[in-house]
Amino acid sequence: MLTYPKIDPVALQLGPLAVHWYGLMYLTGFACFLWLGRKRLRTLNRPGWDEKFLDDLMFFGVLGVILGGRLGEVLFYNPGYYFSHPAKILAVWEGGMSFHGGFLGVLVAMAWFARSRKVQWLPLMDFVAPLVPLGLGAGRIGNFINGELWGRPTDVPWAMVFPTADTLPRHPSQLYEFALEGLALFSLLWIFSSKPRPVGAVSGLFLIGYGSFRFLAEFTRNPDDGIFGLMSLGISMGQWLSLPMVLVGIAMMRWSRRAV
Repeated sequence: MLTYPKIDPVALQLGPLAVHWYGLMYLTGFACFLWLGRKRLRTLNRPGWDEKFLDDLMFFGVLGVILGGRLGEVLFYNPGYYFSHPAKILAVWEGGMSFHGGFLGVLVAMAWFARSRKVQWLPLMDFVAPLVPLGLGAGRIGNFINGELWGRPTDVPWAMVFPTADTLPRHPSQLYEFALEGLALFSLLWIFSSKPRPVGAVSGLFLIGYGSFRFLAEFTRNPDDGIFGLMSLGISMGQWLSLPMVLVGIAMMRWSRRAV
């Protein structure tokens, strides 16, 4: 069993202002988005798609991630708690962001951005998809530092006791998700998108990759009750929300090949 490296969730205290590691991980994700986005722009050569375009795109994306992610956490996972403690809805620095909610928020934000810039939405999503996984991975590191979203009890040699949970050794599922949803998904999408692909193919692969990796990781993650109840039909809330992603991704990949 490994010792959980308990880290103060506050990275820096500046008088009354506390800078949390969780927030810094989000900033890291946004910085990766800009860095990778500039690399992709050099290979696309699309008129009007420049660094200003990328900066504005990220601004819309940040709105979608934060608003959608928090609303997803509130509505999908803990509606009873947050409706009883409405002031906590705004306390994003304490953690509690739903990927699936953030994903829906980004879809809406990108549609809004595409309409305002008069660009096609699906090619825009193909551009965005490979820029996202490293940010997802950074978020999982933030979850690990916060000692939240821990795994199920286990006896594997690398199990950890999370002080915020109990005294049982558990899977460090945040690190599994960092490796799968962050590093593995990024590598898959970056390599796949390095060559010209039919419109929708990159987005479809993102949906398949994230949905599949998240579905697998949920077997080691302590399941959330969610709005469907704990482990409804033996499937966790995260798995319920990931299944449609895989199905839609498969449909998009098939459609993109036929549309060529």
